[in-house]
Amino acid sequence: MQRIIAEIYQEIESHPVRSAWDKGVRSYAEELFETYITNMNLSIDDGNTRIGKIVDADLLNGASDWSQYSYGGCADIYDSDICERLCCPSEIKKKKHGELPPNAYETWLDVQAKALKQAARLVKRIANRRD
Repeated sequence: MQRIIAEIYQEIESHPVRSAWDKGVRSYAEELFETYITNMNLSIDDGNTRIGKIVDADLLNGASDWSQYSYGGCADIYDSDICERLCCPSEIKKKKHGELPPNAYETWLDVQAKALKQAARLVKRIANRRD
């Protein structure tokens, strides 16, 4: 059974969050779904429109993976924006609003790619669930 667009969006929007990271992932999920719907020439408000199964390729907007999506400018491009979306206030302060790298092994775009991958998983889990 296909799911209605508005119901999927509502479920993504109301997905519970426990941390700044979860809140950021949910906001990326909302954006990914909105972009998917726009690319399909539909609207979130299409009350009775149903969609079929969503896969990563539908959400990647032409990128080969979430790293390319992140580095390609399909999401946030400034370190400060990524930091503020995914970190709690104390971490934002500690990382000087993204001026400092998130850790010794990654850039902010790498961290964003991880969040986008989780967001895509959330969208697919909700959209592909058959009641």
